[in-house]
Amino acid sequence: MQVQVNHDHNIVGGESLQNYVENLLADALHNFRDQITRVEVHVSDENADKGGENDLRCTMEVRIRGMQPFAVTHRDKNIHAAIDGAADRLTRWVRKTVQKRREA
Repeated sequence: MQVQVNHDHNIVGGESLQNYVENLLADALHNFRDQITRVEVHVSDENADKGGENDLRCTMEVRIRGMQPFAVTHRDKNIHAAIDGAADRLTRWVRKTVQKRREA
C-alpha cells in the first residue's frame, strides 16, 4: 500500500508529517493492506493566515483493487485532528466496503 501525502504552502509538512500519516494509515488499514493499492492524502489550511474554526482540511482518497477511488474529508482546528478524523472515516468506509465484497 502506497501512501502519498500532499500539502499546500500554508502547512508545515516535511518528513515528520509524512511519517505520521504513513504510520497512522498502516495501523488503521493493516487488515486491508493487500487490497489497497494507494492512499492519497491532501492537507490544507483553507483560511491561511486568517485563522478560524475548523479551517484545516484533510482529504484522503483510497484506491481498492477493482474499484473506483473513494474520498473522505474532515475539517478540524488542528492538523493532526483533521488527519485523524479523515483516517477514521476512511477506515470505516474501507471496512464496510470490503465486508460487502466478501459477502457478495
